[in-house]
Amino acid sequence: MKSMAKKKKYYVVWDGVNPGVYHSWTECQMQIKGYPKAKYKSYSSLDEANDAYAAGYEQPVSKSRKTVSAKNNSIVALPIEKDSISVDAACSGNPGMMEYRGVFTTDRTEIFRQGPFMDGTNNIGEFLALVHALAFLHKKGKGETTIYTDSRTAMAWLRNKKVKTTLKKNARNKILFELIDRAEKWIKLHTYKNPIVKWPTEKWGEIPADFGRK
Repeated sequence: MKSMAKKKKYYVVWDGVNPGVYHSWTECQMQIKGYPKAKYKSYSSLDEANDAYAAGYEQPVSKSRKTVSAKNNSIVALPIEKDSISVDAACSGNPGMMEYRGVFTTDRTEIFRQGPFMDGTNNIGEFLALVHALAFLHKKGKGETTIYTDSRTAMAWLRNKKVKTTLKKNARNKILFELIDRAEKWIKLHTYKNPIVKWPTEKWGEIPADFGRK
């Protein structure tokens, strides 16, 4: 008899080296091994893991916050953390003019906006926005505030503490590479516990920090 394929699992780390949602047990282990009182669980789907991460380790997914789905006008539950920031970037071309910003998720009040920068990419903007948000919250002493992003690439760069871009440095985007260097140094010199959560655009609509230029 053929053995059944092992079902993929997703892992949520609430309390570990770098809290987040991970796609493999190996990645998860890197965040919890040797970490005292690490908090983590496994889930059978990515959506379930994202929802659980947003809800918190000891809390079920909240059904109290709802919104109207843009796809079919149906009411769907959003387990969005009230104490949260959303970040996003916009880029005209690839590379092109890029800017990024962060907003309070619940009322979309803008907290910071940087740019536009010449010869940038959306991924770089998303990464810089994430680190900017972390530095902002660190300065405010808000280590529990959730940060939402719709970029898996930015989350991976943050997790690896290294930007992997094919963008070529030139005179026009020199400042961007200086910002990348500063961001990489910041995450290597600081620790954080802020949950970094992937915003599920297909379920919740555009992230609140979206520039609305699609």
